[in-house]
Amino acid sequence: MVARDRPVGAALLTRALALQIHPPPSEVIGQIRSAIETALPCDSLDVRGSGGHFEIRVTSAAFAGKNTLAKQRLVLGAIAHLMKGDGAPVHAIDVLETRAP
Repeated sequence: MVARDRPVGAALLTRALALQIHPPPSEVIGQIRSAIETALPCDSLDVRGSGGHFEIRVTSAAFAGKNTLAKQRLVLGAIAHLMKGDGAPVHAIDVLETRAP
């Protein structure tokens, strides 16, 4: 039996629906691209994926002289806002390749 007069139940239902509904992959890819291009000068940028899982390949002069972890932090920092919260459109970066030109 579902208690319809309890706001807690409505909040849980709203949260459950938020977890299941995501923007189209092309929209999320556009958001990822925009965030990275805003944060880094990109010589090339390839973003692919769907269902919350994405692959990112970036070539940027900003990576020159940096180790792998520092390069990855630059990219992940740029998209962190897309990975936060229960309804985040990005759940995982399955491939992250970073290269200096």
